[in-house]
Amino acid sequence: MVTSTFKTTKSEEIFAAAQKLMPGGVSSPVRAFKSVGGQPIVFDRVQGAYVWDVDDNQYIDYVGTWGPAICGHSHPEVIAALKETLDKGTSFGAPCYHENVLAEMVIDAVPSIEMVRFVNSGTEACMAVLRLMRAFTGRDKVIKFQGCYHGHGDMFLVQAGSGVATLGLPDSPGVPKSVTSNTLAAPYNDLEAVKALFADNPDQIAGVILEPVVGNAGFIPPDAGFLEGLREITKDNGALLVFDEVMTGFRISYGGAQEKFGVTPDLTTLGKVIGGGLPVGAYGGRRDIMEMVAPSGPMYQAGTLSGNPLAMTAGIKTLELLNKPGSYEYLDKITKMLVDGLLDIAKETGHEVCGGQISAMFGLFFTPGPVHSYEDAKKCDTNKFSRWHRGMLERGVYLAPSQFEAGFTSLAHTEEDIKRTLDAAREVMASL
Repeated sequence: MVTSTFKTTKSEEIFAAAQKLMPGGVSSPVRAFKSVGGQPIVFDRVQGAYVWDVDDNQYIDYVGTWGPAICGHSHPEVIAALKETLDKGTSFGAPCYHENVLAEMVIDAVPSIEMVRFVNSGTEACMAVLRLMRAFTGRDKVIKFQGCYHGHGDMFLVQAGSGVATLGLPDSPGVPKSVTSNTLAAPYNDLEAVKALFADNPDQIAGVILEPVVGNAGFIPPDAGFLEGLREITKDNGALLVFDEVMTGFRISYGGAQEKFGVTPDLTTLGKVIGGGLPVGAYGGRRDIMEMVAPSGPMYQAGTLSGNPLAMTAGIKTLELLNKPGSYEYLDKITKMLVDGLLDIAKETGHEVCGGQISAMFGLFFTPGPVHSYEDAKKCDTNKFSRWHRGMLERGVYLAPSQFEAGFTSLAHTEEDIKRTLDAAREVMASL
């Protein structure tokens, strides 16, 4: 039953004003709700597994600020640590001890990382790692996968997922063909296509970059042998393998997808969780590759706010919380309860739906499936998803406003939250 108190008057007023101030009224495209219709709700505050909008509607949140809130929003230990650091200053533009601490934690956790460089976003990390791939190999071409999103850098806006897919945009205007001419794209989970690209471009490909578990075309896990196959192909061709773990890092396991699947890339990009909700990114990998980065080596990359003490502090405390015994077992349990319940309800109510989860990351597609690639994901009934999204929103459940985005749970979600979500889902599914 739709919450009788649900209203969006203030959100609508604020968004109307925002549209005169910012393109589309937002600072990031998918927030505009264009693919699900209606207008976005404007947040006022967050706590634990919940968010409240400016009209004081409360929602169970499965977006988690797009991944970072894995311990729950505004975790008291994270907030306390931030307040202590805040008293010392917000930005140094100089080395701080917290960089060492977080760097050691990342290196200890992530199999591929022997050295790490902090930046300010996942996009920045991916842009830098692309330059590093090319610098190290002396080659210009790279392979990415259709529907994988690595930020909004020019060279990555080729058959990208996420907001580009949500808005139905082709490769972005303003991106010169000369920039993307060295970006090759293959279908996700298709090793033969990758082999063909290497065969057609001998000794020209610097490396392969991918989301080891796709989250920006919806939730799409790798087929058995896919990651292992990429590792073998890149080694055979003298190319580098890069895992973009901005989304999966510290979320599907403490050591990320590479620990979960037992495949170690040469380089890794991180973000989201390692900043505990503050702007952050990082890239790291083998020592011999990372030592090419300035000032150790000739490949230049810099950033005034990189290693910001507040972001480092929030990241340290978040990783400490995640590293407690039982954290990932709980995340897996709570997320499986949610996804299994949604799939059962969809079947009971006669909807063709598929989906799955790994630890605290999940997805639901309005298609019989299975979904192995972006092409499969595009067969979804996006109109039905829009109605599903609105129905859940009106019943106090906040989901990503796009069929092409993964969902996230947190340590703050309870079994009662999942039951309430499934009760809402049963009503909505019955009405679609």
